[in-house]
Amino acid sequence: MATAFRWLLRLFTVVAGLAIAAMLLAYYMASRSLPDYDATVEVDGLTAAVEIVRDHADVPHIFGANDADVYFGLGYAHAQDRLWQMMMLRRTAQGRLSEIFGRRTFRFDELMRRLDIYNLAVRSVEVQDDATMEALRAYSAGVNARLTEVNESALGRGAPEFFLFSPEIAPWAPADSIALVKLMGLRLSSHIAEEVLRARTSLLLPEDRLRDILPDSPGAGIAALPEYASLFPGVETFADVAPETDPLAPYPPRGLAGASNAWATAPSRAASGGTLLANDPHLGFSAPSTWYLARMEFGAGGVIGGSIPGIPALMVGRSQHFGWGITSSYLDDQDLYVEELNPDNPNEVRTPEGFAPMETRNTIIRVKDEAPVTISLQWTDNGPVIPGHHYGLAAITPPGHVMSLAWTALSPEDTSMTAAIRLMQARSVEEGLEAGALYMAPSQNLTLADGDSIAMKTVGVMPRRDANHQTFGRIPSPGWVPENRWQGWMNYAANPEFIDPAGGILGNTNNKTVNRPFPNHVSYHWGDTQRIQRWRRLMQAREVHTRESFIEAQLDTVSYSARSLLPLVAADLWYSDEAAPAGTPERRRQEALELLANWNGEMNEHMPEPLIYAAWMRALQDRLIRDEIGSLAREYTHVDPVFIERVFRDVNGAGVWCNVIQSTSTETCTEIARRALDDALVWIAESYGGSLESLRWGDAHEATHDHTVLGDVPLLSWIVNIRQSTSGGDQTLMRGLTSGTGTNPFENVHGAGYRGVYDFADPDSSVFIIATGQSGHPLSRHYDDLGELWRRGEYIPMSLDPELARAAAVGITTLLPRN
Repeated sequence: MATAFRWLLRLFTVVAGLAIAAMLLAYYMASRSLPDYDATVEVDGLTAAVEIVRDHADVPHIFGANDADVYFGLGYAHAQDRLWQMMMLRRTAQGRLSEIFGRRTFRFDELMRRLDIYNLAVRSVEVQDDATMEALRAYSAGVNARLTEVNESALGRGAPEFFLFSPEIAPWAPADSIALVKLMGLRLSSHIAEEVLRARTSLLLPEDRLRDILPDSPGAGIAALPEYASLFPGVETFADVAPETDPLAPYPPRGLAGASNAWATAPSRAASGGTLLANDPHLGFSAPSTWYLARMEFGAGGVIGGSIPGIPALMVGRSQHFGWGITSSYLDDQDLYVEELNPDNPNEVRTPEGFAPMETRNTIIRVKDEAPVTISLQWTDNGPVIPGHHYGLAAITPPGHVMSLAWTALSPEDTSMTAAIRLMQARSVEEGLEAGALYMAPSQNLTLADGDSIAMKTVGVMPRRDANHQTFGRIPSPGWVPENRWQGWMNYAANPEFIDPAGGILGNTNNKTVNRPFPNHVSYHWGDTQRIQRWRRLMQAREVHTRESFIEAQLDTVSYSARSLLPLVAADLWYSDEAAPAGTPERRRQEALELLANWNGEMNEHMPEPLIYAAWMRALQDRLIRDEIGSLAREYTHVDPVFIERVFRDVNGAGVWCNVIQSTSTETCTEIARRALDDALVWIAESYGGSLESLRWGDAHEATHDHTVLGDVPLLSWIVNIRQSTSGGDQTLMRGLTSGTGTNPFENVHGAGYRGVYDFADPDSSVFIIATGQSGHPLSRHYDDLGELWRRGEYIPMSLDPELARAAAVGITTLLPRN
């Protein structure tokens, strides 16, 4: 027995030793790619020395003898810290994910090839101006200099992920950066999903009820749309669609496209006598963040702000006297078209002149561990043909037809990159507005401020539609009808514009900006109806504003929706029941109502009321709609406060939603509200247990900055994922948009990955922050060091003072021309 024990002990020791050795080897190999920020490197492509000063937060401050060398330095810094992220973005845009992930990503590659984003980016290189081409070439050379250094010095393949996946890395090229702008456009676009959902829902509901569940933003109404079924007989009414949940998908689920906040004050409304600007763009969370902070010192002066690795421009930020922010404009820049196939030739579609051949080209997709797959790409006059297994298009495509997409980003003459470079180099509101004229897609609202003036302008081309368009672009329309087809672009002057408003304050929370009739309407689908109400109150509450009041507004977690909905929904429930014994469902309901009755609507992570409110509204919306639309209810993943308000105010008969159509009795809205609260409390008890007072919103509303590839891998997920308890919610200014799906529908998956507040009375007092850290390397201390500051609502200095950067530098990298 003793002998057997000794042998088992020896075997365990050997196995443990091998495991420890393997872990040490893995750590050593992974750590080889950690950048040395205190190094001098000789590189090709420079005309003179470049200095990259890394401040205490690992923000690179890049100094060079000329602008081209500064762009070179940004490319080098991006590749040092975010090489894996850059290569993943490029593969996504090229439709080449399947080369390393196999069949899992084949459908994504197929979509990207059909959209032809990368080839369009290659063709767009020719239309950039000289300054932009200089920036693109220099930036590419900087990225490639880092790749050369990694190869020559055996620096762990540049990122630890390359030990798990293919280490093949092609040199960076100017078209790669342009393709990434187009990819961001896809990730920020929401109109395809909205058209599909509206069409599917219209097959189940009459027009009045469609207006309830997919309400227009407050403002003037529109003429009734034709019924989708009348346009295209034969569409299946109850077709089911599986939602897309893969984090590698190039487009977001419905409701999780772009969003943002931005506002500015003129000197007359600022305590300091200078302009103020605040901006926090909202994107899906990931580790590392989409955003990367940087400062570049050009010949005309320095700029500092947020960049996207792979793109040689600061997308948001400021110079000494000029700042710019972005918010998603929700301009309707996408239309779906139903194309009728020629029954005698499936390669032809109907046009206004009769059947005509589609443009056709084959492409080969390489798939890991499988034979290459050849697919046929097709385009109609309206745009690329998109198969039915994308976006749920099969559910609304009638037999004998296909669906095509018109989208402003599908242009071979896209000058958006030139616009971004010119905007970054602008020195006044006037120059910023001029730069916006070249912007094509994705459409954004630019909020601008210089020392004396503020402005907001929608940039991005606006399709010119015929006033007789059958569906107003809100649902797919017949592609062969001339009135439905785009007729080019509208003039830049037609885009909404606000310059130096009389009140001295302007802003945007993705809300409706103009109330124009079709076809000058800009959009029917807007991103916000609630945050703007809270913003207006905060801005009007002060005669003058300061940097601190802007920060306070940016971090505000009071839900206007909760304050407006609870008095409606619970009007007949407050303190209305008799006392109930402890431990009964009735008592628990009374306790929940008492908590909510004394709550001010603040979605604080430490409080129980936000969780009770959110669970109640979610259960309520589900009860209201599920009996009418069945399984389609799962597509309505987020509560729409306007819908709830219409129902409980019985706007145009919307109270009928409270009646369960399958039951013989007639239910009231109070009954449905009570049942929904009971549903919510049961779910809370099953998910979190304990007393209601002990609940924490932050336990449910955890920010999920997950690694897109390794985030689901056991053990590794503990290293690469960043999780944070957070305040806020779907409708707060400090927006923390919930997933709306899964076992925890309140996970915080989408929000302000970047926050910045700029004070032009004292520019170096400006501040900014990102949600994770600068580095994309999980072993780096800068992988998540900014995340806790971000969670607590703190910022780091945003100074252009070079001495301040040097004083607390974690390293200075010097790049020297080789030879």
